[in-house]
This record gives sequence, structure tokens and C-alpha cells, in this order.
Amino acid sequence: MRFARIRSGLAESVHDVSVIAIDGTGRTLYTSGDTDRPMFHRSAIKPFQALAATRIGLDLPPEHLAVTCSSHRGYPVQVAIVERILSDHGLSPDALHCPPDWPWAQRARDALIHQGTAEPERRFHNCSGKHAGWLAACTVAGLPTGSYLDPDHPLQRDILGIVTDLTGEDPEPVGVDGCGAPTLRGTVRGLARAFSRLTSEPELAAIAGAMSQYPALVADNVGCEGRFSITSGGPSKGGAEGAFAASLRGIGIAAKSDEGSGAIAVAAAIEVSHRIGLLPRTVTDQLEDCVRVPVVGASRQVGSLELVEA
Repeated sequence: MRFARIRSGLAESVHDVSVIAIDGTGRTLYTSGDTDRPMFHRSAIKPFQALAATRIGLDLPPEHLAVTCSSHRGYPVQVAIVERILSDHGLSPDALHCPPDWPWAQRARDALIHQGTAEPERRFHNCSGKHAGWLAACTVAGLPTGSYLDPDHPLQRDILGIVTDLTGEDPEPVGVDGCGAPTLRGTVRGLARAFSRLTSEPELAAIAGAMSQYPALVADNVGCEGRFSITSGGPSKGGAEGAFAASLRGIGIAAKSDEGSGAIAVAAAIEVSHRIGLLPRTVTDQLEDCVRVPVVGASRQVGSLELVEA
């Protein structure tokens, strides 16, 4: 699938994205681009990393479970939930091994600076919810917390097994994600296969339900990633370098932008969801600015992102 960014009637740039939709039987409903090229799933795989934590005994309310699956934006409610997950299990933010960071959302960062926060902190990192969930699970299961990011840690080995099963692909050799966690490799096809099971497997029902019920905690309610889930009613998750996946009624949709653009991956997923009948036009109309992303000049729209090749 190819998009062009049009400014004042001229295509300034073109952007390719590999995208696929797969149903629960493994049948391909739509495909475009190279969906079998190796990639790192990055944060798009977080729902299945959370499954490993719940399998070993982590039991959280839906709002907290949503944050363990999140790449949160650092808003106060999201950070407060991270802190509560930790404190409920006898832990402090010092236990987190994700690097210190500022909140992803500029408004959240500006508010902290205005309040006098002088430096980045681990709890503000967009992956701190995942880390807090892992640490909490380790305390429940009696596993070591100091080495929870080691690829050979029992929790990380469990994650490898889960992702192998759900994607149908070998996720090794693992890389290192931006948050310091092992990042798993696979393909767009494998990611869609896993997401097709997110809304069909009973064991994943609590995770899918939490993500669907609280998409603004998984991302926010401003950007297109969060709005996709709010509008579609199904769980979705973005990842760094232009990965995005969603699950709607047992159908998995996954996209990977060649240039690493999350916005273009979301645009492709919306377009495919409409083409295969998952999202009616009345719904996609609410996401029009996420598909035909405005191109701005002098504070006014002078063009948009346009689909040029399905």
C-alpha cells in the first residue's frame, strides 16, 4: 500500500507500508507489500508480554491491566497507575529498569516542569507500565526482580514461548528495545496472526477487554492510535518504527511503515479495516484526519496524505 503526501497539488513524497488482515482460521483477507520481511515487533507486542505476567499470577483491575499494555503518554492518571501497581506489590519506582525519561506528551511534560520537576524519571517512561506489571508478576510468583529484563529470566522465556505460539514464528534472536527490555522479531503477518487471537482466545479476554475499555490509558484520546481503538471498539497497539496492529471481532490487522512512520501505519490499518468491512464509513469518517492526514503551510491546510496504490 502506498501513500503520497500532497502539498499544494504536488506529491512531495511517497510512503510504502506493508499491511495484512488475517482471520482466526489463518485465512488472509487482505495483503499488500512485503508482510514476511523480518522486523522487530517493538511495543506492538505488549498485550502478549502482559499475558506472560497474568499467567504467573498477576491479577490487576482492568485500568491497571490496560496500563501494563500501554505506551503511555505520561499523563498524571497513567503515571499514578504505574505507581499504584508497584506500591500494591511492595515496590517503588526505583525498582524500574526502564531509563529515566520525560513524559511522551508535551502537555504532560510542560505541566511537570511548571510544577517544578527538574529531571526525567523512570516512572515517566512510556514503557513503565509494562515494567511495573512485570515486576509485580515477579513478586507474586517469587521470581527475582533485579534481573527481570535478562533474556534468560523465567518471565522473558515465558514471553518467548507465548509469542512463538501466537505468531507462529521464532522471535529469536532478540534485540534490545528502547526501554531496555528484550524486543522480539517476527513479521507483519505473524503480528496480525497474534492479534487475530487477541479477541478470540478466552485466555486473552481480560487483556483485550481492558485495552478496549480504556484505550486512552493504553495510548491517549488525542492521537490516531488511541482514537482508532476508541472508534472501532477493539484493542489496538502501536510500536516504534512504524508498527501498528489491531484486533476486531477475531480479525487481526497489522501494518509496518517502511519509513518507520506510526501515522502512516495507522492510516493503512484504517483503510484496510474499511475495505474488508470491519469499519463502516460512518466510523472511518470520524478518523478522516488520520487517513488523509493534513499537510499544513502557514497554519492552514494546503494538502493531505492520500492513498495512491492499494
